[in-house]
Amino acid sequence: MTFSFAQELPSAASGPDTDKSTDAAARRLLAARQSDGHWVFELEADATIPAEYVLLRHYRGEPVDGALEEKIAAYLRRIQGGHGGWPLYHDGDFDMSASVKAYFALKMIGDSPDAAHMQRARATIVARGGAEHSNVFTRLLLCLYGILRWESVPEMPVEIMLLPRWFPFHLSKVSYWARTVLVPLLVLQALKPRVKNPRGVSIDELFIDAPRKIGPAGKAPHQKWSWFILFRALDALLRPAVKLFPKGLRQRAIDRAVAFVRERLNGHDGLGAIFPAIANSVMMFDVLGDSTAAATAREAIERLLVIHDREAYCQPCVSPVWDTALACHALLETGDGQHLAAACKGLDWLLPRQIFDVAGDWATRRPDVRPGGWAFQYANPHYPDLDDTAVVVMAMDRARRTGGDDRYDCAIARGAEWVKGLQSSDGGWAAFDVDNTYNYLNNIPFADHGALTDPPTEDVTARCVSMLAQLGETTNKSEALARGVKYLLNKQLADGSWYGRWGLNYIYGTWSALCALNACGISHEAPELHNAAEWLISIQNADGGWGEDGPSYRLDYRGHEPAASTASQTAWALLGLMACGKADHPAVVRGVHYLSLTQAQDGSWEEARFTATGFPRVFYLRYHGYRTFFPLWALARYRSLKASGSAKVQFGM
Repeated sequence: MTFSFAQELPSAASGPDTDKSTDAAARRLLAARQSDGHWVFELEADATIPAEYVLLRHYRGEPVDGALEEKIAAYLRRIQGGHGGWPLYHDGDFDMSASVKAYFALKMIGDSPDAAHMQRARATIVARGGAEHSNVFTRLLLCLYGILRWESVPEMPVEIMLLPRWFPFHLSKVSYWARTVLVPLLVLQALKPRVKNPRGVSIDELFIDAPRKIGPAGKAPHQKWSWFILFRALDALLRPAVKLFPKGLRQRAIDRAVAFVRERLNGHDGLGAIFPAIANSVMMFDVLGDSTAAATAREAIERLLVIHDREAYCQPCVSPVWDTALACHALLETGDGQHLAAACKGLDWLLPRQIFDVAGDWATRRPDVRPGGWAFQYANPHYPDLDDTAVVVMAMDRARRTGGDDRYDCAIARGAEWVKGLQSSDGGWAAFDVDNTYNYLNNIPFADHGALTDPPTEDVTARCVSMLAQLGETTNKSEALARGVKYLLNKQLADGSWYGRWGLNYIYGTWSALCALNACGISHEAPELHNAAEWLISIQNADGGWGEDGPSYRLDYRGHEPAASTASQTAWALLGLMACGKADHPAVVRGVHYLSLTQAQDGSWEEARFTATGFPRVFYLRYHGYRTFFPLWALARYRSLKASGSAKVQFGM
């Protein structure tokens, strides 16, 4: 299958004029700045988060905001798939859990079950086995609503909070996102609060069997039968045992869980600064009768809303640090003095957000490392992000080289120190933790999403390698850098590509790795770079762009499957090829033409498709900023390389 752009591309020999496109894209990016100089774009997921927002309001019995709910309903109706249900990404396949939640939210808002879109959704859900095939998180929501019994979900006793670190399951052995979601949920499962649901809405019609008779969920595709059977047996033994736990022990465990949440409540940014954890903390404080803490957490959710004239939705989180750092890189690439000033203002906004005073959860394994990272969101001090930190440090280093200013020196040094301190034992870097590689835990019944841990990944490792190399470290003098490069080379696939955990997917991973290896001074003629470049060239679409979609995360992945071109993925491919010294290659020229031809009059690009990843196969993201700063970055780099006559990219990204 191939995808063609309607307008015929000029020949590669004609050479695109990038000035107009680059300048227009830069103006568009500058126009998107906040008044204090930073950037924050919308961050969109699938139907689950806005649906859960509606259901949380009705769970608590909050006053109905009819205008807001109608806008959310309009959004949910628009993104309903042609198959009748709701997908995990634009034009994606039916997903049971997203469909059940979207249907439930629309019915709660007031859409009649007899409406055509509701009938189509219900028929699709039932035809695929019914709501009993929802994932564990959806089942937990339905338990809180009293639709399912608690026996329908895995037994997760709150006494988990008291387990020693050597125990096979411990909070430090799961990822930050699992940790913050799970802890308040343990309290809810222990206390089993009663839903308010003033309208008394239920969704029994989505089930094949009677909801109150449904047992535990089956094995997820990624889980191994041996592990699953073992954990299912342990779950069966645990259920009756929990009833025998002393009340004093349970209260001590609840107290520890509550203390964990309070320490990380994070004001109006919320627990973990992610919607599922914040929502669980709201419900936890409700059942504990702490209205003040519940109100604080609830306000954090309200700040995630995106409200337009006709539609509204709730974001899973916000991305100001990530957006600002990447926007600064794109502007710095242009070489324009005014753009440098704008980038420096953005970097100045980032300066005070570096975390010096909190040793977060990462310190459990690295207690001797000083804090110095940046979080992804406005505030999330217990959970700084290695990817963000590396990208911020590289942007600040670029700015100080260009402007000769030393005001970023301390921030750069501490950021690099923290990143080096969190290198995992295999030479790679994870997003938030160190050596969080207890992969057997993805086989427990609770982990049907397959993302309970935070192991090192190729893309984050590439970013950290890029940072160290850009700062002047070399593989013959820096053990950390040498180990990072070895990790990357060992992870390259036979076709020349690298996996992308946080961006979609092999195009993202390959771009990241190529930038890192180039920054380390590895020859463009090295087989690793040559093979990767050949892979990127081989998957270019007929329209000159590049595209990749959610199915690339399939467990039975057998190689690239063509998908419609997008601006951001085209930019990644171009940046990757230019890191290999391919600025003059016809594929690069065609890709630059594609970006120029698909650019709108206002300097932006349309990009409805999702090009980022929360959890592979489960949760995808659409960063609205990606279609703005990545194409600008690629166009500006192409222009600068052509103007200089050099094939060498000088920076880590």
